[in-house]
Amino acid sequence: MSDEQLIKEIISGNHAAFKNLMEKYQLQVFRTVMGFVHTKEDAEEVTQDIFVRVYQSISSFRHDAEFSTWLYRITVNTSLNFLRSNRKNRLLQSLEAIFSLRSEEKTPLEELESAERDRRIRVAIDSLPEKQRMAFILSRYEELPQKKIAAVMNRSEGAVEQLLQRAKENLQKKLRAP
Repeated sequence: MSDEQLIKEIISGNHAAFKNLMEKYQLQVFRTVMGFVHTKEDAEEVTQDIFVRVYQSISSFRHDAEFSTWLYRITVNTSLNFLRSNRKNRLLQSLEAIFSLRSEEKTPLEELESAERDRRIRVAIDSLPEKQRMAFILSRYEELPQKKIAAVMNRSEGAVEQLLQRAKENLQKKLRAP
């Protein structure tokens, strides 16, 4: 069933159609959210919030763009709102993650170095200007083409290309610094 057919079914009260729509997009939404929040528990919570919002507002979907574009907009906005409201907790979670990661194959020093590298990458991504971060996450985590990112962000493809280039340059500078 197409997205348009599923939406019509949902609006007419078919709960199974919403379940089908959710199953179709759940992994994509989750991966995008992970690009913003970096922890599985937070990503699961935000993903659930996104689908609640989609269900509550699906009747307002205007079909101006593809449903997936509309869903990505909701995903990005909900993720950014979550980050804004949870800044303090993120630092503590990052520190906990550094000390709680264990692997049979790595020594404690290797684990710590790996966790620190991952933390530095997350911090660098999080410190990008909002539009650069959004473009970067949609490109790298979701592997969306620039045309789709442009539709999600309501920008031209050229503007998205510039945002991605600047994000790459900024990340390189931030990760080179000691």
